[in-house]
Amino acid sequence: MAPREPGKEIGVKGIAAAALAGLAIAVAAGSSALAQTPTQCFKFPQLRDDAQQKALSVRNAMSHHVERKEICALMTRFYAAEATVVKFLEENKTWCGIPEQAVTVAKTNHERTLKFRTAACTEAPAAKARAPSLSDAIGTPTVDTSANTKTGHGTLDSLNGNPLAK
Repeated sequence: MAPREPGKEIGVKGIAAAALAGLAIAVAAGSSALAQTPTQCFKFPQLRDDAQQKALSVRNAMSHHVERKEICALMTRFYAAEATVVKFLEENKTWCGIPEQAVTVAKTNHERTLKFRTAACTEAPAAKARAPSLSDAIGTPTVDTSANTKTGHGTLDSLNGNPLAK
């Protein structure tokens, strides 16, 4: 995974890429031991493929600027699939010969996914109300109309009257 720049937020693309990288490490670690492993180890490729498909659907949704609700739903599905992969790795690391480093990477990626899912599913904060201006405090209107302009004695008066009053 490429190092990120300081101060930059991790987006869905970064999380999906990190998750895919973590899953790839786990696959590489687990595939060497698959020749002499119990049958439960053969479930991993299905779990991995499911999580990868869900990660790609999140990535595609982000690139197509889908609404926040849809991204939240996709992230929730991806989070659940990734949780299944992490649980599988933890429970079967001994049986399937998965190195501890692969489990640690998967857990770290899962924590990042949780943070992103929380951010995607949290509503954006409402815009702050603006402070009252001097016009608001005094009670003057913001736009000149015929109701609030006087004609006959102003600087803008011409032979035809005040153009702001029309």
